[in-house]
Amino acid sequence: VQLQASGGGSVQVGGSLRLSCAASGRFLHANPFTLGWFRQSPGQEREFVARISKIQGRTHYADSVKGRFTISRDNTQNTVDLQMNNLTSEDTAVYYCVADRAPFPTTGPTAWDYWGQGTQVTVSS
Repeated sequence: VQLQASGGGSVQVGGSLRLSCAASGRFLHANPFTLGWFRQSPGQEREFVARISKIQGRTHYADSVKGRFTISRDNTQNTVDLQMNNLTSEDTAVYYCVADRAPFPTTGPTAWDYWGQGTQVTVSS
């Protein structure tokens, strides 16, 4: 499985960015896989951001981004997007697109089997 993320960049505090990720691979059509996003700041562990299931589009967000970030997916294109609004400096991190065969894996990073290469998001004042 390959995950290709795009859309990172630099933005000022209060601004918005949209991340996109394209998933490809044989298992995508045969499993109720979940897509999601993690992030990692320098010196910090990888942190769960959001996830969305394949069936019904069930979503779950980290408390730190709830109300500001929106995750969505297109099952026909096997893509997942993360719309990030009202960004703060604490959102600065490398963002990783993730996927897993489970219907709704836990928020721990070890629960996710597939990781993209990461895209940098920098929020400055």
